[in-house]
Amino acid sequence: MCWLCDAKQTTSSLPVTDAAADDRPQHLWSSRRGFLRAAAAGAASTVAGTAMAQVDVGKSSAIRKLVPAETLERAALQQYRQMLQEAEAQKALAPANHPQLKMLHGIARQLVPQTTVWNDRSRSWKWEVNLIGSSQMNAFCMPGGKIVFYTGILDKLKLSEDEAAMIMGHEMAHALREHSRERLAKSQATSIGLSLGAQLLGLGDLGNVAADLGTKLLSLKFSRDDETEADLVGLELAARAAYEPQASVTLWQKMTAASGGGGLGFLSTHPTGPNRVSELQANVPKVQHLFEQARRGG
Repeated sequence: MCWLCDAKQTTSSLPVTDAAADDRPQHLWSSRRGFLRAAAAGAASTVAGTAMAQVDVGKSSAIRKLVPAETLERAALQQYRQMLQEAEAQKALAPANHPQLKMLHGIARQLVPQTTVWNDRSRSWKWEVNLIGSSQMNAFCMPGGKIVFYTGILDKLKLSEDEAAMIMGHEMAHALREHSRERLAKSQATSIGLSLGAQLLGLGDLGNVAADLGTKLLSLKFSRDDETEADLVGLELAARAAYEPQASVTLWQKMTAASGGGGLGFLSTHPTGPNRVSELQANVPKVQHLFEQARRGG
């Protein structure tokens, strides 16, 4: 199967050992298998404009702490590696010189240094971006900064670079705000009948099951509040990285227009809503000065 054909998806996992590439110098963007790696350590000093967040999304939910972040990130890495191996075997993994992948790498280079404003732990994440040839309209960022775009979302929506940056910022925001961790903590606490009070005294079963949760990450449906947070945080990340804020509005106008079609993987987990575009439009002025300052190189 050529890389332009649909890539098979999987929910299985296999043991992963950290590659020697993880020992490479920080801030190295590797072209091996299209991988993108960057350490965000010290990136706060490069954040364009005002250091404080300009959009208001409140504090992250404390319940997410019931699932250990490091354990979940290892599980996510395991599934990510498995997905890339299967895509590569089917010749569906874009080569490093693919124009769309090069564009995505360029966007990530701009966005990653802005992330510590929202999650200080992202300093230690080894960010990666890959592109899979598939007609499905989809993109995601797994815990720990592992990003995948499918060619379908770029091609079918005819995304500009600014609009692609808004999607990447949105997906990075889900990871930075630890929405998957929160969703899994809530579902597991409910399913195994554990009280929040008891778990705050010791992780117990939740700590044991976290390693098995990686297979659920791609099927999680975020709440409306999660989606609003990701929209606004992603908007600010992109503005700080010198991407046009108004692109967030045009992106979701395109998404809304496409929502009646079939095979919309992204829209199945990120449904459009009547207030989405208006909410973004109302927040564009809050980050416009960040965009303008970033464009001036300040």
